[in-house]
Amino acid sequence: MTSSSSSSSPSRKALSKIACNRLQKELAEWQLGPPGGFKHKVSDNLQRWVIEVAGAAGTLYAGETYQLQVDFPEHYPMEAPQVIFLHPAPMHPHIYSNGHICLDILYDSWSPAMTVSSVCISILSMLSSSPAKQRPADNDRYVKNCRNGRSPKETRWWFHDDKV
Repeated sequence: MTSSSSSSSPSRKALSKIACNRLQKELAEWQLGPPGGFKHKVSDNLQRWVIEVAGAAGTLYAGETYQLQVDFPEHYPMEAPQVIFLHPAPMHPHIYSNGHICLDILYDSWSPAMTVSSVCISILSMLSSSPAKQRPADNDRYVKNCRNGRSPKETRWWFHDDKV
C-alpha cells in the first residue's frame, strides 16, 4: 500500500478566502443535513473538523463509533484535506493503526468538486465493504516510519487493491 515518504514538511497556513467561503458553505450544508452515520463535533476551528463516524448496520463495524479528524489546507478545495482516524482507528486493511487511511481520493485522485460529505461517504463505503477486520500487511513498518507526526499526505501511496 505504501512506498516511501518524502521529507517535505506540511505547512499549517491560515485558510485562503476561497477556502473559508467554501468551508462555511459546506459546514452550513452539513448542519442542515449531514450524511447518514456522521456527526460533526462543533468547534470554533474551521480549519480542523472532528467528525463522528457510526459503523453501518449489517457490516463488521455495526454499533461501533470512530472519529475522523479533517485538517484543511490553505488552498482547499484545490488541495485535498488531510483526513485521519483518531485513536483508536478501526481495524481495516486500508487503515493503519496510527489512523492514516489508504484511499486514493485523499491523495492522487482528489478533485475540488469533492466535499467533506463525499469523503465521509467514501470512507464509510470502504469500511462497510471490508470482509475482515485486520491491519494492512505493512502496518508496523509504516507506522514506525511515520513517527513524529508525519502527515499521510507525505506518503507516496500505491493503490492496488480496490476490493475493500
